[in-house]
Amino acid sequence: MTVKKGSKVKVDYVGSFDDGTVFDKSEGREPLEFEAGSGRVIKGFDDAVIGMKKGEEKKIKIESKDAYGDVNPELVKKIPKSALPKEPEPKVGMMLAIGTPDGQQIPAKITEVSAEDITVDLNHPLAGKTLNFLIKLVDFS
Repeated sequence: MTVKKGSKVKVDYVGSFDDGTVFDKSEGREPLEFEAGSGRVIKGFDDAVIGMKKGEEKKIKIESKDAYGDVNPELVKKIPKSALPKEPEPKVGMMLAIGTPDGQQIPAKITEVSAEDITVDLNHPLAGKTLNFLIKLVDFS
C-alpha cells in the first residue's frame, strides 16, 4: 500500500538549504500530520509523499515556486517611525507583528531603519529559497 491523495500521513523530516544549514526538523516533536494532497503543507512537500510506503525515506529538493514562492518586492514597505511604539527602539533584523484589517497578525522583518521611517519585509522568511527535505513516512491511513 502507498500514500494516495486523501491519505492521512505522519512524517518525520529534516529541512535544509543547499549549503546544508538545517532550518527545521521534526526531531524531538510529534511527526508532522496532514492529509496528502490537501494543500495544508507546501506543494512540493505535499506532492512528495504521494506514492510513498510506510517506513520509506525520500530526499527531495523543492524550488521556491513550489515552496514559499519567490520574493515579492511589493511586500517590502516603508512605515513611519511615528506609527510604532516608542519602545523597543526598532533595529534591523527585529520582527514585528503587523495587524491586518481582518484582525490577523502577519510577521514582518525590519530590513532598514532611518531617522523618519523603517522598512519592513512581509515576505515569508523562506520565500525565494530552494528547500531540501529528508522525509520519512512514519505511518498513514
